[in-house]
Amino acid sequence: MKNFEFHNPTRIVFGADTVAKLSTLVPHDARVLILYGGASAEKTGTLAEVRTALALGQRSVQEFGGIEPNPSYETLMRAVAQVRSEKLDFLLAVGGGSVIDGTKFVAAAALYDGEPWEIAERGGANVQRALPFGTVLTLPATGSEMNSGGVVTKKATHDKLSFRNPLLYPQFSVLDPSKTFTLPGTQVANGLVDAFVHTTEQYLTYPVQAKVQDRFAEGLLQTLVEIAPQAVASPDDYATRANLMWTATLALNGLIGAGVPQDWATHMIGHELTALYDIDHARTLALVLPALLDVQREQKRGKLLQYGERVWHITSGSEEERIDAAIARTRAFFEGLGIPTRLSAYQLGQEAVEAVLTQLEAHGMTSLGEHRDIDLARSRRILEAAL
Repeated sequence: MKNFEFHNPTRIVFGADTVAKLSTLVPHDARVLILYGGASAEKTGTLAEVRTALALGQRSVQEFGGIEPNPSYETLMRAVAQVRSEKLDFLLAVGGGSVIDGTKFVAAAALYDGEPWEIAERGGANVQRALPFGTVLTLPATGSEMNSGGVVTKKATHDKLSFRNPLLYPQFSVLDPSKTFTLPGTQVANGLVDAFVHTTEQYLTYPVQAKVQDRFAEGLLQTLVEIAPQAVASPDDYATRANLMWTATLALNGLIGAGVPQDWATHMIGHELTALYDIDHARTLALVLPALLDVQREQKRGKLLQYGERVWHITSGSEEERIDAAIARTRAFFEGLGIPTRLSAYQLGQEAVEAVLTQLEAHGMTSLGEHRDIDLARSRRILEAAL
């Protein structure tokens, strides 16, 4: 196991009817901006609950809606302008990972002295100050509710970049599984894939005798596989949605990644597919991961065999056959959720491969993976294997 430091300051408030606790979680005299996405937060009554909770005290409350599924720099800068002009001092994200990512960017950009896009270009390393913020999670998927990272897209240039800074942990996150009951099945399926791939990015690398982290990760993967059918088929099954929500949070709150090598090449390649073709983030992960595991099978051999045995219970056959079976089961899991694993399903061919490679090169993504050995030539092999 590698040396590590682990600290996560986010307070989790989990369970039914917990939105009302905002009345004590948000400072009583704060000047609050509620940030959210589309109309669903209003239709489901979640925004009404939030407003009621914040009405207690001396708070001033404003709202900003319209944050996209892949939050855009252009939209977020309008929120930044509102924060600055109205001298707001506390942000509250109500939504899924995109809204929370966007809120993190606004929290940093509102107090940034230079051109705010520099925050994304430098991966958040230049953030010196940030507004405090909390979240009310409505879509379990990204884990953004309990980490310090985010992703933002600049539509004008098709750039999708990630950023991270210790100042960007939420102060608190309210997780009420019942808020997921009205989600479309496609979004639930996306969330399952997102949490699954977040886990594999930190687990499917190479062994470092981190037995605790391995078992944690395997438990999360097994839970996702077990609950997936019920999570999609029974939207009002509280127990299943509670397990999905907590699993997705634990998949990316830093715990399973402490002291182990991490990959993230699937995400970096996937980000370019989203930026270029507006494919849902989770769906790009499903496109890339099976192909990447096949191309990187030698580098990941030990963990692929362990993954096959412990997650999919594959114990017979040669090593190559077991690895093939583990990759096939991964692909089948995604496909079984109605999420394609081939670029051709989106009418994309060789031209998409070339376009993604151009973007990877432009963004300096030429040495990806836990060994930094996924250069442009290997990225080409991965993308072509996904055709």
